[in-house]
Formats: sequence, structure tokens, C-alpha cells
Amino acid sequence: MVAIGVAVLGLGMLAVRDGSVSGTEESVFHAINDLPQALYPLLWPFQQLGNVVVGPIVAAVAAALRHFRLAVAVLVATAGKLVLERVVKAMVTRERPATSIGSDVHRRGDVSIRGESFVSGHAVLVAALAMLVSPYLHGRWKAVLWSCVGLVMVARVYVGAHNPLDVLCGAALGLAIGGVLNLLSGVPGRRSVLAEA
Repeated sequence: MVAIGVAVLGLGMLAVRDGSVSGTEESVFHAINDLPQALYPLLWPFQQLGNVVVGPIVAAVAAALRHFRLAVAVLVATAGKLVLERVVKAMVTRERPATSIGSDVHRRGDVSIRGESFVSGHAVLVAALAMLVSPYLHGRWKAVLWSCVGLVMVARVYVGAHNPLDVLCGAALGLAIGGVLNLLSGVPGRRSVLAEA
């Protein structure tokens, strides 16, 4: 998953390096962003799962359940998201859809017209947290978790905050962060690299 995440992020950075939005990506954006306004109350809660405060909340729950390695990994992932998101934005700059696509964008909530859009920090965090939490879940709960990741990504495009590659590459970065931390801290049923050192 780390290799896949890094590869997708790298390809995405190449695709948006000049700050533009391709015709295909714009079509995908409009397919989501043009969905009915009535969906906003349904999608709004999902995009909140990508807020940075969710990291400490998940860590507190993990600690309360006595999964201390998970709690630490979640806090490290939250800090890593803040740092690595800025690293990517320093390397590749693309504006929010209302600037990079134009005025025919539906902006919902308090979405800004301007500002760096690539990569989506919400997608980075929610994907990283899902990578870390997923090994602790069973059966359908994993499907619920990853469905929430997908809904966060869709919601960020729907509200006009991000273009599709912003959320896709953000999730890829999150997969890489979570994957590295799983390798270092270990997951249920596997010994951790740190424990073996």
C-alpha cells in the first residue's frame, strides 16, 4: 500500500504540475459537483471526518480501548499529515476549483474561491486513519470504514473544495503514511518492526 500510495501521488503530481485541470478531470468534477443541493445535509457530516481534530479523538478512543500503539500511530499520522501535505503543496501548486476550473463551480458551505487545493488534507487524514484502524476491525466494519473514506473524498469535490485528483492523491498520501506507520508499529496478529529491533 505504501508503494501504491507513493506511485499514485507521484503520477498525480506530474499531472497537475502546471496547475491546470484536464478535460477528463473537469468532467469528473462536474459529475459530482453538479449533484443536487439536497445532498448537502447528507454529505456534510462525512467531510468533517477529515478535520484534523478527528486524529486526537481517534487516538483517545484507541487509548481508552487499551490499543496504545494504535493511539500513538494515529497521533503521529495526524502530525505527519500536517507536515507532508505542506511538502506536497510546496512542490506542486494548484488552486481551488472556483479558480482552476472557473465560475461554473457550485461552492457549498464556507469553501474558498482561492487557495491551494492539491492535495486534499481531509483525504490525507481520513485515508491515513483508515489504514491504521482497519487492521483492528472485522468483517463489515472494514467496509463501513473505507466507505466513509470514499464519502469524504466525494464530499470534498461535491462542496467545490477540491478537484478529483486533489482528493485521490490526498488519499494516496494518506495510504502511504498509514502504511509506513503500520510497518513500524505493527498491527494485530503481527509483530512490530520496533518490537523486533
